[in-house]
Amino acid sequence: MKKFNYKDIFKNNHVSISRAISLIENDDKSVSTFYDQIYKNSNESIRIGVTGPPGAGKSTLVDKFVSLFLSKNLSVGVVAIDPSSPFSGGALLGDRVRMSKYSENNNVYIRSMGNRGDLGGLCRKARETGDVLAASGKDIIIYETVGVGQAEHDIVNAADFTVVVLVPESGDEVQLMKAGIIEIADIFIVNKADRPGSKRIERTLSDTLHSFSKPNSFIPSVMSTTASTGDGVAVVLDKILSDINDFKKNGKFKNRRLERYKNRIQDSISERLEQEFWTENRGKLFKKITESINSLETPPSAVVKKLISNFN
Repeated sequence: MKKFNYKDIFKNNHVSISRAISLIENDDKSVSTFYDQIYKNSNESIRIGVTGPPGAGKSTLVDKFVSLFLSKNLSVGVVAIDPSSPFSGGALLGDRVRMSKYSENNNVYIRSMGNRGDLGGLCRKARETGDVLAASGKDIIIYETVGVGQAEHDIVNAADFTVVVLVPESGDEVQLMKAGIIEIADIFIVNKADRPGSKRIERTLSDTLHSFSKPNSFIPSVMSTTASTGDGVAVVLDKILSDINDFKKNGKFKNRRLERYKNRIQDSISERLEQEFWTENRGKLFKKITESINSLETPPSAVVKKLISNFN
């Protein structure tokens, strides 16, 4: 096997891209030797998040987006996040087969990843994967992630612009918006608009957005598509690009990236501290303490205090 050279990523070498992403997924120690260089070359791409409930047609929509971006002479990287099995750790990746038509196209790179238990559906390694794809010169990075309620907020820490995909039957999802999901969406797409109830949910969404919006604030558009036939997809994509351009002009794009950067630092600190905390000895102590517990009388805080008493 040819020796891995991270500099080949900058040449859009897809074999090297795959190797780098695999190293990131596996928490390989060698990542620290090249990741900083990757990151320095990763801030030019536009990152679009696509989220929504299972069965909303996100993969079909993303597939159409990729074709349209290519027609605009833009290269694309797709990070498709799937729910992992809590038992095997495997991900349900079957619906990516339709994108195999891009396998010979050097302007498209598609990677499926399991979320490995992260509640937001967007695994912690996905952001670093996006950095690799951006460093390879991809103009657009698309994160596609399963929507699982309010935990969809995780996608905000990866994307410059967030698309929430719903279907005419998404009554429950509309209710969730009142719990805060409105805050993450830059555009709502009602997909499968050829089904009954499409216009009704569009009106409900629009009314909800306007009633919850603050004066002079940005109100996400509500648009419809039938991704399976391509109806409405080009119009939606043009609107997305137009909104992103407006964000760049009014400073929202830069501010959002800075906020995302700060959140990444916080996440990295939490992950680093957790890794340092769970030493082999502390793991044994935790097992010893919990195995001896046979009632609920001891406050959990007392156990925690004992575990962290010697943690600097």
